[in-house]
Amino acid sequence: MAPSTPQVAAVKASEVIAGSAAKDFKKESAAARSYLTAAGCAGIAELMVFHPVDTIAKRLMSNHGKINGMSHLNSVIFRQYSDASVSRRFLSLFPGLGYAAAYKILQRVYKYGGQPFARDFLAKNYGDQFDNTFGRGNGKAIMHATAGSLIGIGEIVLLPLDVLKIKRQTNPEAFRGRGVLKIVADEGFGLYRGWGWTAARNAPGSFALFGGSAAAKEYLFKLADYNQATWTQNFVASIAGATASLVVSAPLDVVKTRIQNRNFENPEGGFRIVSNMMRHEGITSFFKGLTPKLLMTGPKLVFSFWLAQTLIPAFAKVM
Repeated sequence: MAPSTPQVAAVKASEVIAGSAAKDFKKESAAARSYLTAAGCAGIAELMVFHPVDTIAKRLMSNHGKINGMSHLNSVIFRQYSDASVSRRFLSLFPGLGYAAAYKILQRVYKYGGQPFARDFLAKNYGDQFDNTFGRGNGKAIMHATAGSLIGIGEIVLLPLDVLKIKRQTNPEAFRGRGVLKIVADEGFGLYRGWGWTAARNAPGSFALFGGSAAAKEYLFKLADYNQATWTQNFVASIAGATASLVVSAPLDVVKTRIQNRNFENPEGGFRIVSNMMRHEGITSFFKGLTPKLLMTGPKLVFSFWLAQTLIPAFAKVM
């Protein structure tokens, strides 16, 4: 017996809803606690495992000129402890842990927990436009990426904590014995130095992170509901998003890091840094630290993003 017209209409409607950006918000905002809790757990776990890796990447990006041999590499990474014992060298990779904890946890809560809210807003108010402009499925993936990009730009609110963390990792002499309150009082909005370059890095980086993950779920795994992804699917999608994010944001990340690691009293503008890099170090200098970032920082981003994407739906079921 052929299905009735109402049954056919219902099936077609469900197919539209499954791939539509406009219907992607569903019950997402009701799960606010699951977003924030999952993102916070991801930030804490990432910090515990990967802070030394982040320090190594930042010191390599801050190094001017080429590295000549293992001895020079050791001095760049371990600084004055390059000839110390293995345990002392390892402990030297934990500078600025307090700033890192505050920054990383707040960043992950804001970024991973905030993107679903931005996505909900776009789905509810502009979902049809995404579908009409890019097509069903394409519109949904691009909407996820756009929500990530908007959240990434707003991340500059946390910039002072990132500045203090990077200076502690790469240029501790900048503190000159001052505590955090004294630095904030002395520097004020100077702690937001490089905010434009940070926003310029975050916008495409976050677009690629969430967009790459959404594209993998949409086109590789053919998922109608991204929250139904398995642990393995979330892991593969996180690799795609993290790799795309690191490669896209690499040049501006080097510029941002060099702006932020300068002494407080001797700042240098981004365009001057770019000019000097082009003149003295060449175009490849904009990708300094990319290899260790892909090999070491990449897994850090994959780990935290995968954990957040996996825990959000899990917590939503119990909260």
